[in-house]
Amino acid sequence: MRIAVNTRLLIKGKLGGIGWFTYQSLKRITQNHPEHQFYFLFDRDFNNEFIFGDNVIPFKLLPPARHPFLWYFWFEHRVAPFLNKYKPDFFLSPDGYLVLKTNIPSLPVIHDINFVHLSENLPFWVEKYYLHYFPLFAGKAKRIATVSEYSKTDLVNSYNLNSDKIDVVYNGSDSVFQPITKAQQEQIKQKFSNGVDFFIYIGSLHPRKNMCRMLEAFDIFKKQTNLPHKLILIGDPLFNTGGMWKTHSNMKYKDDVLFLGRLPREQAKLVMASARVLIFVSYFEGFGIPILEGFRCEIPVLAGNKTSLPEVGGKAAHYVDPFSVKSIASGMIEIEKNNSLRAKLINEGKLQREKFSWDKTAKLLWESVEKAIDSNKSLKQKK
Repeated sequence: MRIAVNTRLLIKGKLGGIGWFTYQSLKRITQNHPEHQFYFLFDRDFNNEFIFGDNVIPFKLLPPARHPFLWYFWFEHRVAPFLNKYKPDFFLSPDGYLVLKTNIPSLPVIHDINFVHLSENLPFWVEKYYLHYFPLFAGKAKRIATVSEYSKTDLVNSYNLNSDKIDVVYNGSDSVFQPITKAQQEQIKQKFSNGVDFFIYIGSLHPRKNMCRMLEAFDIFKKQTNLPHKLILIGDPLFNTGGMWKTHSNMKYKDDVLFLGRLPREQAKLVMASARVLIFVSYFEGFGIPILEGFRCEIPVLAGNKTSLPEVGGKAAHYVDPFSVKSIASGMIEIEKNNSLRAKLINEGKLQREKFSWDKTAKLLWESVEKAIDSNKSLKQKK
């Protein structure tokens, strides 16, 4: 069988959440199924580390698609002709985008539809593209995969879909995230936080990640505890970060907030494993991979109690209301000062992390692909 795959998010050194899902699942699927041929479709020069075996054939289809107009052009005027020419048996799109001008059976992984509820956080044309095209992608798909039961329910309710059409394919977490020694932690603190303890946030800097309330809550934490802690933020700015920078400039303790940008994976995991607490109080997530990374590093996790985060965190996170600065600040104080709570969360995290792995992700995604292919065969036989 020949399977075409949208791999435009496989960019060396720039793998975000969906990029890691793409990398980890496709690496395993292609290596576990050498009997099938995979056409990887890139929108720029690609790195050979993403060509996972002899059964992977890469194609570069220009131009790079990083804007709504180019998204449309790339899928409908580059990918569509490719599919119509090579006629693969199936098209898999790990980032959710599909090609409308083709009859090839397709499966998108729609990680979440936050834009349905929070479109004001997006640039104008991005909002218009998402709101117009994703319902069309969902309707065209032979099956849909998504990363949590929360996202599945949201898709069913928002797009009036049959729940039987949607498979939950949970994310995993990278095994490089793991505990480190006290000596290593001290070295990291000397390098990044002047030797003092710190909280950490990791992810894109974006309004729905609740950056403003997190900063305001940290200011309250500092005022009420008088502790020397820093707040380290790892990740690149995404959209509409003006409010975050304004909030930061108005903080009393703004000098204790350290923006490190995107760090290499090997360095990020050392910083994560040296933190007192992972702060992840986003108010909308389809999954929330950093929570699992915190569990793997065996540090306590403070999480928002909305959308998918309680599903992912289970009993292993300390939850707060992400819409309340006071609740977030109280959570920071409680998780910092209550040693028995810290120990409980760390122990629960060791159990909760075992429920998720990239091996399970790849297995579930492949099963979803097989269901879509089988249903397409059944439909052809009926005709």
